[in-house]
Amino acid sequence: MPTTTTPDAELPRDSAATPLRLRVARLSILVSIVVLSIKYAAWAVSGSGALLSDAIETILNVLASVGTLWAVAFAARPADDNHPYGHGKAEYVWAVIEGVLVVLTALVILAIAGHDALHIQAPEAPLPGALLNAAAGVINLIWALILRRMGKKHHSQALSSAGDHVLSDVWASLALLIGVCLIPLLHWLWLDPLLSALVALNVLWTGFGMMRHSMTGLLDEAPPPELVHEVGQTITQAGQGALEAHDLRMRRVGALYFVEFHLIVPDEMRITDAHDICDRIENAIRAVLGRSSIHIHVEPEDLAKRHKPGASGVLVM
Repeated sequence: MPTTTTPDAELPRDSAATPLRLRVARLSILVSIVVLSIKYAAWAVSGSGALLSDAIETILNVLASVGTLWAVAFAARPADDNHPYGHGKAEYVWAVIEGVLVVLTALVILAIAGHDALHIQAPEAPLPGALLNAAAGVINLIWALILRRMGKKHHSQALSSAGDHVLSDVWASLALLIGVCLIPLLHWLWLDPLLSALVALNVLWTGFGMMRHSMTGLLDEAPPPELVHEVGQTITQAGQGALEAHDLRMRRVGALYFVEFHLIVPDEMRITDAHDICDRIENAIRAVLGRSSIHIHVEPEDLAKRHKPGASGVLVM
């Protein structure tokens, strides 16, 4: 049966957004290095194992920032013969890898916390170290919010995951600031390894969450039901002249949506008229979704499903 498909190569490119995502990814490397330097200084002046754990976790942030830049740059490549659907899933792949690295880092921090629990020592200068760590936390908070906003706005899984990762570091820094300041007041030396363990558990939770969320993109999880319903209504409204649409399927890779369905047209309809209907539907769908690759399989009346028992997902025009 006739099929109409709009290849990715003919789709409008987000030419303005891609360089912006790359600039943000490059700047993320610089920010993570600055934060690492501050946190290392915080540990150096305090001798706190908890602050050392936080600094170790920030080393991962630097490495993750480099990986994020690679993922964003690779995902921005246009479709080619070997990758006809584009390279967008590179961001999801990196987000999973970053999640694994986060989990491994959490295990290292737990090991350090266990060692410190067996060899408890009072921090040399907890307050200066805590204040330095707090300054790094403020920088991280601002940058995490920027990364999350950019990731959501431009549908970048790599930037969104980086923002979630950095934000988890902010909460850890806040807990450390409170705890390390309490050590000289309460003289609870065991609080230092305990805080290290809590940081590790926070990092561990973040890593598993990053992997879980990124796997949904790799496994082509369907968009939210309300969005699928809206696209179905759009097909119904724009498909005047056709009889029925069914088997609507959708997925998203980065900023690109993939939409496919079957369209039933009258037997006597000319191919050119059916093509015009498909063009009208495609334009209407892009008005809702933005950049999309749309595949419409045109079929004759005898393949309609609306009168078949048990048929579901049928859109009657």
